[in-house]
Amino acid sequence: MATHTLDNNATLHVCVTCGFPDEPRPGLILHDRIAALMTEDEPFALKPVTCLALCGDGCSAAATASGKWGYLLGRLSPDHADDLVAYARLYSAAATGTVMPSRRAPSLKDVVIGRIPGLEPAA
Repeated sequence: MATHTLDNNATLHVCVTCGFPDEPRPGLILHDRIAALMTEDEPFALKPVTCLALCGDGCSAAATASGKWGYLLGRLSPDHADDLVAYARLYSAAATGTVMPSRRAPSLKDVVIGRIPGLEPAA
C-alpha cells in the first residue's frame, strides 16, 4: 500500500478497513486505485487510515489541510477513484478547501457527510 506525501499539506485520507475481513476490503481497493492514478506532482498527499467511523456508509475519505475546512466524504466505492483524485486537486487549490457541488463530479454530488474547521497553520 503506497503512501504519497508532498510538501503541500493537503491530504486525502482513505479508510482502508471498511468491509468484511474475509473479503477484499473496498476501502483498500479505493485507496490503491487512487494511488495508481496519482502522478508524482500531485498537489495533495494520499494516506490510508484505519477508521473514519462511517462503516454503514460504504467507503469513506477525508480531505484535510491546515488552515482549510476539512471534509468527511462517505457513500463512496472503488469506482469513485478518478473523481476523488479530481476532487482532491480542487480541494488543494481552494483557499478555504471548499469545493462547491457545481465544481464536483456528478458522482460526488451527495458524498459530503460533514465539514470540520481547519487547524491554524503552525507558526
